[in-house]
Amino acid sequence: MKRLLPLLGLLLMSLSLWVGAAVLLDWHGRRSAPDGAYDAVIVAGCRVGPDGLPSKALARRTRHGVRLWQEGRAPVLVFTGGVGTFPPAEAVAAAELARSLGVPDAAIVIEDRSTSTEENARHAAEQLAERGVAGDRVLVVSDAYHVFRATRVFARHFPSVDGVGSTPGPWVRVRGSLREVLAVGGYLAMGRIDLLPR
Repeated sequence: MKRLLPLLGLLLMSLSLWVGAAVLLDWHGRRSAPDGAYDAVIVAGCRVGPDGLPSKALARRTRHGVRLWQEGRAPVLVFTGGVGTFPPAEAVAAAELARSLGVPDAAIVIEDRSTSTEENARHAAEQLAERGVAGDRVLVVSDAYHVFRATRVFARHFPSVDGVGSTPGPWVRVRGSLREVLAVGGYLAMGRIDLLPR
């Protein structure tokens, strides 16, 4: 039993650190976006349902992005994400929802090739450049727990990046935040993000 105590202590400490990191990620993403205007609001992609409509997460992100656009935070809304398990592309489904909420085609940019956060960022930068949009300062919208990683990935492709998160239900937040800790750790280990923003 005495031999097990150090292992149990290490396990409890590891679990505490994991949960603590998850709470911090969720808190970080639920902060309000900084004041000021942006060149674009970029909505990170998420899955489409078998009915071809945005999943709850993608719809929530899209509505949040639309609200920011309606507040005049940026002249364009960029929707990202290619085709996943079900068509259409995530960006296409999100853009259709945005149109139904009153966003005109002139304010919508669709990036429909990406399959990861890294590709969301890279292809969004390319799309904005093709449209002649500077992209010097962008605001990324995702689920709250994903904002930390998303902003650091996007910072590899845009000079100035802020992030703001939509808030899912309690169970999704808990599960997503715990999983996101592992994703952040993996990205850090592979050198795909920096711990501190550039």
